[in-house]
Amino acid sequence: MTRTAPIGVAVIGAGMAGRSHAHAYRTAQTVFGSDAPDTRLVAVADVNETFARHTQERYGFERTETSWEAVAEADDIDAVSIVVANGLHREIAEALLASGKHVLCEKPLASSVADAKAMVDAAERAPELVTATGFSYRRAPAIAAIAEQIRSGAIGELLSFNGRYWCDYGANPDSPTSWRYTGPVGSGALADIGSHLIDTAEQLCGPIVRVTGALLPTVIKDRPVPLGAALGHAATAVSDVREPVTNDDLATFVVEFGNGGAGTFSISRVAVGHANTLGLEVFGTTGAASFDLSANAEFGFVDNGPEPATNGWRRVLVGPDHPYVAAGQSMPFAGVGHGGQDFFTYQARAFLDEIAGLSRLPRPATFADGLRNLVVEEAVIRSCQSGESVEISA
Repeated sequence: MTRTAPIGVAVIGAGMAGRSHAHAYRTAQTVFGSDAPDTRLVAVADVNETFARHTQERYGFERTETSWEAVAEADDIDAVSIVVANGLHREIAEALLASGKHVLCEKPLASSVADAKAMVDAAERAPELVTATGFSYRRAPAIAAIAEQIRSGAIGELLSFNGRYWCDYGANPDSPTSWRYTGPVGSGALADIGSHLIDTAEQLCGPIVRVTGALLPTVIKDRPVPLGAALGHAATAVSDVREPVTNDDLATFVVEFGNGGAGTFSISRVAVGHANTLGLEVFGTTGAASFDLSANAEFGFVDNGPEPATNGWRRVLVGPDHPYVAAGQSMPFAGVGHGGQDFFTYQARAFLDEIAGLSRLPRPATFADGLRNLVVEEAVIRSCQSGESVEISA
């Protein structure tokens, strides 16, 4: 059934990613045509009232809240983005669903497979509500274009995937500690940025069925305690007290996909000089494709189409023939380009459309997709702990 009443939205968490969600709701009605559901920007909630106020004012929300409970109890809020520490996701999501609210939860869906299963169960008990997981790179036009080429058979039978997600937000050993550096092994680089790479790999290559050779080292053993709150990965003054880092700075592992293809993964939050580098190559029997987030409006492609004398890798500029561009950009021409914030906007619009009954394809990633992602992460952790291969049900 198509919804006609305005959708009141809120964002819980006013940090770096929370601001991206707030911005996305602000701009969601400007993409994918003129049939956007009517939306009210109601509230931004954060325990840090300064962060909440800044985000609320910057993106035009009506008010701030200092607790997620206030959002759950509000009668004028219909849909909520959860963008806080992973360990809080389950409690907040269950409360929001119990109060009749649609939920978009950032990845990773939860801090454990058990918590993610509980969230999936809660979603299944409320089938009238939309639940989604925030895998924003699914909305990257270049990645979606590569996926289309793979599905069409343009590169032949899939042979291998090579992926990396390198960041340097943790490269400085004197940058302050935070919730990102605590928790068990696997809750660090693997969960924070590896979750994106795993989801992208399965989007392109299908389900991972085996993980082997996993390593999850901690290379910076302790970090200083901050003297104040920091926004995202921003620097802030620190004390002389240092606390141990208990989770992984790096993650490397090898996988087997259900179709027999192989994959290699390299993930780091301590990669000096790489602010946010997600890159990949996919090789098939008759062609290959590549992507680098630093040039996110293009991808590389090679096949056996041209004559041998001129055949080779070519740079493909993303344009109106590729996903999301014609409907998502005000200037939908190859070479104009777009940024990562657009991925959040496309995701928010898909979420709102689903709530409104517009069912725009592809639909948002579900809680079940978020659970699946954590199952793969758990297999990586088990492979690291045991030194053996770990099988995953497809």
